[in-house]
Amino acid sequence: MKPVIGLAVGRGTGPELAAVFERVLAGIADVFSVDVGVLRSDRVYHSYASLDTGVGIERVREITRDDADHYTEFCRTLAARGTTAVFRTAINAQSLYLVRRRLQAVKFDVVSDGEVSLLLVRDAAQGFYTGENTHVPGALVRTMAFSREVTAKVVDFALDRARREWPDGRIDEILMAYKFHLLDGALDAWVAECAERHGVDLRLCQPDTVNRNLIERGARPRTVVIAGNEWADIMHVVLLDRFGSERQENRCTENVYLHPDAAGLAEYQTVHGSADDLAGKDVVNPVATIRAAAMIAERHAGCAGAIGTVERGLAELGRRGIRTPDLGGEHSTTAVADALVDALEPRPVAAAGS
Repeated sequence: MKPVIGLAVGRGTGPELAAVFERVLAGIADVFSVDVGVLRSDRVYHSYASLDTGVGIERVREITRDDADHYTEFCRTLAARGTTAVFRTAINAQSLYLVRRRLQAVKFDVVSDGEVSLLLVRDAAQGFYTGENTHVPGALVRTMAFSREVTAKVVDFALDRARREWPDGRIDEILMAYKFHLLDGALDAWVAECAERHGVDLRLCQPDTVNRNLIERGARPRTVVIAGNEWADIMHVVLLDRFGSERQENRCTENVYLHPDAAGLAEYQTVHGSADDLAGKDVVNPVATIRAAAMIAERHAGCAGAIGTVERGLAELGRRGIRTPDLGGEHSTTAVADALVDALEPRPVAAAGS
């Protein structure tokens, strides 16, 4: 059966990057002789900058909820039809985190400098980011929640992902970076239950303690950091710089939904945002989107070797100086994507016995 990939597009540079994604995915599929379909959401979701706050708070709240409701249903529909991946460009964070709370999302990334491999698992399903706002005269009250069930699901996912990353089972350290001193000891108890159930040492730490230790001694060779978004959203880019020598503009990540309504659906996104100031100029850096297309093609569309093929193509573009202005080049978004597709060549498969 032909694999079908979901596509959700936000405003800002979303339409331009969606075009890059479809172009590159089709190019990879052609090189690997695979037929891949794309199912696009029928709604273009707002970025924060595209919201007209002049229409009043209640109208902004309505638009935010409508976008969240629509994208939630789109993800549920994809999962129900057996689609295993969706690429989403950046959308308004308030809508996005309503979806992440409902579908119990985790985001993960592996950053590595060759000696240290750090698996960052972001708990996107609970906490301040997923809260609801109540407006009273002269004030805004934000209400959020943590739960034993979601905490256990996030820990289960992180340990399972670590075993997949390191099949020999060796993990040197597992840290949990949460502002747990504000939670009356409840998170301490839930984490202790998880540690006992899995038979591992889970170190629940204040975020500043994790930062201090990383600065003073670095990370151990195989480190898992499970973290609330209050810390991980800020530190992700810092960790990329410290351990991965990467720019966020070039990086994509994978999100997984843990709720049964969207089980089996992985969501890919760029680390960078909607870049509304660049919309329509054809200069946004497409590298993260290109890499997301490669990951999806390899993991969800039967194109074994697509990631390596695309990385070789990107290296060739680098040698030829084909890059967007933010990387010191003079090429447009479209020109970079077209050049990448033209450079795609699958690695030859060695003949048996050779």
